[in-house]
Amino acid sequence: MFTNNFDPVAIQIFSLEIRWYSIAYIIGILIGWYLSKKYFISKREIREKFDDYLTYVILSIIIGGRLGYVLFYNFNYYLSYPLDILKIWQGGMSFHGGLLGIIFITIWFSKKNNHNPFHYLDIISIVAPIGIFFGRISNFINSELYGTVTSVPWGVKFAQIDNLYRHPSQLYEAVFEGLILFLILLIFKKRNFLDLPGVISGIFLAFYSLFRFFIEFFRVPDEQLGFIIFNLTMGQIISFIFFIVGIYLIMTKYEIQEKS
Repeated sequence: MFTNNFDPVAIQIFSLEIRWYSIAYIIGILIGWYLSKKYFISKREIREKFDDYLTYVILSIIIGGRLGYVLFYNFNYYLSYPLDILKIWQGGMSFHGGLLGIIFITIWFSKKNNHNPFHYLDIISIVAPIGIFFGRISNFINSELYGTVTSVPWGVKFAQIDNLYRHPSQLYEAVFEGLILFLILLIFKKRNFLDLPGVISGIFLAFYSLFRFFIEFFRVPDEQLGFIIFNLTMGQIISFIFFIVGIYLIMTKYEIQEKS
């Protein structure tokens, strides 16, 4: 068993703190940008606009992720203290909120440039697991989103939380939602599913949601929410909805391409 007592601050210069979470965001975005440009974008018109698009994606992740956390996970608190919404440095980001932000900004950007939004969303879907991987590793370092108490040999004691050994649920998510999901999407990419706009996006949504849903059984629910209905967390409920959306996309987009 392992004791986690990592410092969430990676670098400190006088009063300036650079946290592992910020570094994870930067590394994930840079690697995703590089791989997209070098291996995954085949259409010239998408390649020419991709750098501009990525700028909007970064903003949508931050704004959408924050608003998603406010609305889905802690609405009553921020309703009482609305100015605290701006205090991003205190933590509180939602993956699903960031995902919705990306979807909305992609639709807007694609309409503006007269492109199919799924050409962008499919590319982002392939590289998203890279960012998810680094994000979950930083969650582990920060001793947040930790798991339930366990006696398994790989249990982790989060010294900043308590003296109990817990499932390292952040690492479970890093492996399944990050590494394994990335490999799954690469397999479908090699089978030319990028030529079927929307299918890769659906595959990403379906597999991510499936992994997230089951891993949350090993994760402590958000303290301010607990379990919502049927002993399910907010993350599981939202993941179930996105799973249905993903399956719908796969079926409809694949069927459309098969008929054309």
